[in-house]
Amino acid sequence: MEFKALGPIEVVNDRLVYTPSAPKVKQVLALLVMRTNQIVRLESIIDELWGDHAPRTAVTTAQTYIYQLRKDFVVELGEELGERFIVTTPPGYVLSVPEDSLDIRVFEQLADRAHACTAVGDAEGTARWAKAALQVWRGAPLADVPCGRVLQDYVSNLEEKRVSTQELYVRAAMNLERYRDLITDLRSLVMEYPFNEWLHAQLVLALNKAGRRVDALHAYQKVRTLLRDELGLDPSHDLQHAQQEVLRSSP
Repeated sequence: MEFKALGPIEVVNDRLVYTPSAPKVKQVLALLVMRTNQIVRLESIIDELWGDHAPRTAVTTAQTYIYQLRKDFVVELGEELGERFIVTTPPGYVLSVPEDSLDIRVFEQLADRAHACTAVGDAEGTARWAKAALQVWRGAPLADVPCGRVLQDYVSNLEEKRVSTQELYVRAAMNLERYRDLITDLRSLVMEYPFNEWLHAQLVLALNKAGRRVDALHAYQKVRTLLRDELGLDPSHDLQHAQQEVLRSSP
């Protein structure tokens, strides 16, 4: 059994894939997944679902969503599996599953290994574990879930961890002089994070180190124009330093 939240939320059992159809039931499942093996208070569920505008029937309705989720588990995954996962534990509920059945935990464990390798100067290990961590992602966290303010905090935190892991991978790969391999990854990253000047700087440097000096200068001019037109800013020190390194290099 696997619970996937790095992308559209899914519960996978062998080849069976279950995703709640009702948006608020999907929200409840997402909240339980994000706090796996911890008590999710009923108040937290209500806060996620309605924020400051909870109806008078909020408690009963939230309990109904839990009931619906349990019922769906039984129907979709079988009675034995369906009844044992969501445990009522006052003052709330617990999704009780092994940590390694969640893609979130797998990502975090792999990213932790990458950070540990960085701490001891192991660039090869950093690149390997960081890449493995990033491959766990299927898309934006909870991509198909209408997130309230509680879930949005979790999503933002995961996105920050992803960016940190991407930077680890890029630094390690640059140290290992894997410039050609990095170019495709960096082009994708600067499209995803168009105002991350550090990533643009790494793309400029990687292109230059791979012998593509003209492409490197073009990449610099492209981000320089973007920053000027969209934000009214000059390139950062990292970007200017990258450009100077390209200009100093031999054609």
